[in-house]
Amino acid sequence: MSLPIREAAALAGRLLLAAIFLHEAYAKLTAYSAAVAYAEAFGVPGTLLPLAIAAELVGGLLVAIGYQTRAAALVLAGFCVITAVVFHTDFSKRGELLHFEKDLAIAGGFLVLLAHGAGRWAIDALRERKQPT
Repeated sequence: MSLPIREAAALAGRLLLAAIFLHEAYAKLTAYSAAVAYAEAFGVPGTLLPLAIAAELVGGLLVAIGYQTRAAALVLAGFCVITAVVFHTDFSKRGELLHFEKDLAIAGGFLVLLAHGAGRWAIDALRERKQPT
């Protein structure tokens, strides 16, 4: 695969991974009380919601721009696994099983990003090129 196609795919992959977290942070902010009620229905204190929103918003932005990508990918991979285990384990409901699998698949994507980095079209790569050897 040619370098431009590989780098475009890395950028597109980062943007697609980031998009769901940016959207979910926005959804939680615009329906805050509903998000608190949902979390509390699963035994998660509503006081943790700002932390979840911060992880989604900051992590999503960092992955999108490719800055501190590996750290953000690790945090969001953990976030996905926790979300799957806490909120989506009622496998008698097909939708919950799909959400569980989706969260684990997204975590897997973040682990690949952790292992391979953001690619050349990222702030991380620009910073690496500017550092003296």
